[in-house]
Amino acid sequence: MLEGELDHHPGYDKHAKSGHSKARNGYGSKTIKTGFGEARIDVPRDRDSSFEPVIVPKRKSLAEGIESLVISLYAKGMSNADIEEQLHEIYDFRLSTSAISRITDRVTEDIIAWQNRPLEEVYMIVWMDGIVFKVRENSRVVNKTVYIAVGLRRDGKKEVLGLWLGKNESASFWMSVLTDMKARGVKDILITATDNLNGFTDTIQNVFPQSRTQICVVHQIRNACRYVVWKDKKEFTADMKQIYDAPTREAAEAALNDFALKWEGKYAYAVKSWRDNWEGLTVFFDFPVEIRRIIYTTNLIENLNGKIRKYTRNKLSFPTDEAVMKSVYLAVREAT
Repeated sequence: MLEGELDHHPGYDKHAKSGHSKARNGYGSKTIKTGFGEARIDVPRDRDSSFEPVIVPKRKSLAEGIESLVISLYAKGMSNADIEEQLHEIYDFRLSTSAISRITDRVTEDIIAWQNRPLEEVYMIVWMDGIVFKVRENSRVVNKTVYIAVGLRRDGKKEVLGLWLGKNESASFWMSVLTDMKARGVKDILITATDNLNGFTDTIQNVFPQSRTQICVVHQIRNACRYVVWKDKKEFTADMKQIYDAPTREAAEAALNDFALKWEGKYAYAVKSWRDNWEGLTVFFDFPVEIRRIIYTTNLIENLNGKIRKYTRNKLSFPTDEAVMKSVYLAVREAT
């Protein structure tokens, strides 16, 4: 990038003979002050010192855009060494890995401020889910879960409420997540949309007793289809669709009875699962048809998870808890 500026410097002839006033004269080392500390880069120069780069002006210490570029590349899953090489190959200047590390390390401060920001008093819907990553711990790689909550505000805007890192997804950890949300100002949630994690509904009721908990119908469908043989799957799912596509709860119950008559002999576990979770699966029937689908699925948060996976797919495992939180936070920032 800096070489490109020099190529287009007025009066400069790229192939000028040595001694020409506009000829190249190697590189000069420059210390720049970014919002994340000092860093040294190599800047091309000409013989009469008339070249003044726009990206890193003479006698100016702030390299505008460098920090955001580094953060953006880091968010896309690149390592510090990869970022250093990318900057050199594309923009033709070097920023040391230590300088890049200082820039990305400051993200931790952003995470702390963001994670502790005040929240709205009331959310119409809060979708909750977890995404598992491999993290190094005590010389071995273990699975850890980043818990994610996305809220629908009264003004119709959606926001990621926070990210919390724990071990395998559990109702007990969700209790600490919900308690944190309450401490940050949330007084009520109209509807919580979750997967069917054991004890999750009771956990939510303990913290937000007025909240209605909708079990994700898409998760229910997946679980019900888990052991269905291939030749039955199309018909099985079409019959199941009659349940959650029904106009009323009563019509849905009638569709479930028809479903049971047809399939219970072969797939009793699927029918039992619908009956056992019926109350949590049918909360959406108490709301207008137009908004039912966004209530009974966690598609919104699963789409976000997909984007997070896209940005972190180059990381087979993370060296520390802090590293996984930085990557997920930056992925969320890029995605939203």
